[in-house]
Amino acid sequence: MRGLLRRFKQSLRDGECVIGPFMKTCDPAFVEVAGYAGFDFAILDMEHGPISVKEMENNIRAAIISELVPIVRVPDSSETSIGKALDIGAMGVQVPQIQNARQAGEVIQRAKFSPKGERGLCRFVRAANYSALDRYEYFETANETLVILQLEGQEAMDNLDEILEVEGIDVLFIGPYDLSQSLGIPGDVTNPKVIEQMEYIVNKAKAKGIVVGTFIDEPDSVDFWKQGGVQYFSYSVDVGIFLDACKNIVGYLRPKEEV
Repeated sequence: MRGLLRRFKQSLRDGECVIGPFMKTCDPAFVEVAGYAGFDFAILDMEHGPISVKEMENNIRAAIISELVPIVRVPDSSETSIGKALDIGAMGVQVPQIQNARQAGEVIQRAKFSPKGERGLCRFVRAANYSALDRYEYFETANETLVILQLEGQEAMDNLDEILEVEGIDVLFIGPYDLSQSLGIPGDVTNPKVIEQMEYIVNKAKAKGIVVGTFIDEPDSVDFWKQGGVQYFSYSVDVGIFLDACKNIVGYLRPKEEV
């Protein structure tokens, strides 16, 4: 399992791009299929998705079976939310609504064991093979898990330099829809104002050696942002992907006048 995470992190260090969907499903079969389809990771959503911690355990198992890195987007930055996601085996946490350096530092502390942080110690959890894994090995390897911070809103932009000084950030994730809203143009993610702000963030983060990620829902956007320095691509959402596939099938099989 750790080999999967280490290969993923090495890809990022080598400057390669990785891609994966947001997933709101409570059904592990869909997560497993995403891995077989060739995605590198999945962001398993507990912020906007309906899934429980118990159901998420099986989604994480399904991801690992098909060699998909399971990233859990937690509902908030609390110690409980971050700890539970990591305890059930998430290889990374994606934390929303980061606005300043203090919040960023608190997330690192809650996601890492000592000496890197202050995450609560418990080895009787799935991530430690329910205590079958040597305790010292677990406490060491658990600190390899990814910490992905979502920047959302103008306050985060104003505090960008301070946030980038926080040690331990693996990926800085830009939410273009939230950014567009903070700029007074909600949903217009291709507006020059949004593009300019995103490019500013990417350049600042890359200068600090921090990987940048973003959400896209148009395949053509990949090349543009790849050339701009983005490596971690979240492509659309499972329900949206399924809807588009269904619409394409219906449109192909049924004459236009019948649709």
